[in-house]
Amino acid sequence: MYAIVGYLRVKPQMSASALRLIRCHRRLSTGGTSVNNRPLPWKDLRKIAKVTGAVVFGGCVFITYEVFSLKRAITVDTSAILQEKHKSYIYLTHAMNREQESLASGLTNKTRKELHKAARKFLEISSRVLLRPLDEHLSHLDADPHEYALWVLLKKTCSADQAVRQQAMQDLAQSHHWQDYQYQTAAQVIDQRTTVGLARIPNVDLRFFLPPPVLPHKDDDISIEDSLRQLLASLPQSEVDKCVQYFTSMALRESSQSLASQRGGLWCFGGNGLPYAQSLTSTPSEKVETFCLQALVQHSKVPSHCDHIVANGGLQLLQRVYQLRRDSPKIQRNIVRIIGNLALNDSLHTAIVQSGWVSALAEMIQSPHIMQASHAARALANLDRDAVSEKYQDGVYILHPQCRTNQPIKADILFVHGLLGAAFKTWRQKDCDTTSEVKAAGIQEDYTECWPKSWLAADCPNLRILSVEYDTHLSDWNAKCPVENQRKSLAYRSQELLRKLKDAGVGDRPVVWVAHSMGGLLVKKMLLDASKDPDLDALIKNTKGIMFYSVPHHGTFMAEYSVNVRYLLFPSIEVRELCKDSPALRDLHENFLNIAKEREYKILSFAESLPTNVGPMLKILVVPSQSAELGIGDLIQVNVDHLSICKPENKDSMIYKQSLQFIQDALGGQRMKYEGFN
Repeated sequence: MYAIVGYLRVKPQMSASALRLIRCHRRLSTGGTSVNNRPLPWKDLRKIAKVTGAVVFGGCVFITYEVFSLKRAITVDTSAILQEKHKSYIYLTHAMNREQESLASGLTNKTRKELHKAARKFLEISSRVLLRPLDEHLSHLDADPHEYALWVLLKKTCSADQAVRQQAMQDLAQSHHWQDYQYQTAAQVIDQRTTVGLARIPNVDLRFFLPPPVLPHKDDDISIEDSLRQLLASLPQSEVDKCVQYFTSMALRESSQSLASQRGGLWCFGGNGLPYAQSLTSTPSEKVETFCLQALVQHSKVPSHCDHIVANGGLQLLQRVYQLRRDSPKIQRNIVRIIGNLALNDSLHTAIVQSGWVSALAEMIQSPHIMQASHAARALANLDRDAVSEKYQDGVYILHPQCRTNQPIKADILFVHGLLGAAFKTWRQKDCDTTSEVKAAGIQEDYTECWPKSWLAADCPNLRILSVEYDTHLSDWNAKCPVENQRKSLAYRSQELLRKLKDAGVGDRPVVWVAHSMGGLLVKKMLLDASKDPDLDALIKNTKGIMFYSVPHHGTFMAEYSVNVRYLLFPSIEVRELCKDSPALRDLHENFLNIAKEREYKILSFAESLPTNVGPMLKILVVPSQSAELGIGDLIQVNVDHLSICKPENKDSMIYKQSLQFIQDALGGQRMKYEGFN
């Protein structure tokens, strides 16, 4: 004897008479122990089952199946049917004895009656639960408490009341007693809004999400690399700047062989401003894929190009690359970065969800790695229109809260990195020594990749913590695009980031800025520009404080050094703007002081006192205390170098304690602490 189990899933748009099977597996077992999955032949399946009815509720379709003819003699395990009547499985015991096959005609009607009985009971209970008011008691129904509780929660997730459906999602996610089949039922039933909402609940069970659909067969002769090139070639070259056009053309003409012959690195569109590959490994095709994906990142920033990416199968292709490159965090981040950009367009949400991206994002947001989790958090927040009104443009990342929360957000903390910095690595904990003493003290075990997310979020849970990212370059050496320099000025960066921050809702609540190095000059320029724009008046009014880590308010000798020694650093616009006592820097400083004094901004500045290694043979004090002195607010000198000034050793370090205290004071002191900022 062996059991045949058919698992059938039907698309919501099918008619009651049409039999469209999305998935069907046969599990063959001997003695109920060994299992071997094989597709159930269509001709046999058609003889076993047909669709008899469906209960449709808010796009959720519940299908029952009628067994109407059998090829061989079968007996029905009625206890199994009654036990599993709420599940998506039908258990049939197949008789292999030829003598029993002769009984087929007599058993067929009995089989029908038993299956009809179980199916009608399932439909009766589910429909009564779904059609009754939410406040009506359902205890008298013939169902286990867990069964009807699941249906009630599923019904509530479709409620017109936002508070009701969001609470139902929380209850679903926190009910850890569900069985596998109940998760599978919920995964097939929940709508798009609920799927995204569940993915943004902390530590949600991943069984709530359907796996990505089976991708269509791809010609083995067409590589991922070629598929990415085909997608790039299908995109228009309009509405993108000349640099995007330039790098797109490079991606289209480069091959694995030509890249393998190169010795230098390739241009990196985004991230930390460094070349993405200083040297090529034995897998050049992966480098080409990365290069193509970075070109797609730029195209995905253009709304009209997003439609082209989806229409030309981009979501499915990216899903294929994502699954194949599980061992490449960088490629996966680039892909999710593209998905996050596509999710800025509400019209594409259905396509993104249906192509299986929610399950991938739900898994990635639970990653212990800050970069992976933050990219997924941004994409899911852009998809979650039920709970999130803001939109997070490319380069704006949520460090906290990355998931849905019941705590009200009372203020924003915005982190802005400096030259060669990044949204995450700039704000990591100070790198630990590898001495035995340090290891024995257990410091490395507590190391954090991002102290604003790990420490500040714990000490101030009612804050929204954002970190921005933009490209910076000390040198023109890697700027291969001939028009790239026009995008490097403080003025350009300021306008670009102000637009992104406005979309993210920065300015709608109290704001504290935290900046390192050139990031402080950018913050000053943004506030100066915002003071001249009536649409950004709220940002000026709601700015409560600014914290500067080694910001060269009066310039730095490093900029002059790079001008004189051209073989070491070819000066870019950013560095030339930092030259000591430059007219542009002086005007920015004086105009900002006027605004800060008028608005009575709280200011705290940190100054380095140790030289920084610049190259193998050079150590310089990048920002002397005279340049770090703003002229208002407090200045604290710290016995660290330029790179470590914004990287506290631990939560007990003076840098972190002073920073935390400043944020609390700027947001209202003891009153804010009482309201939950401590």
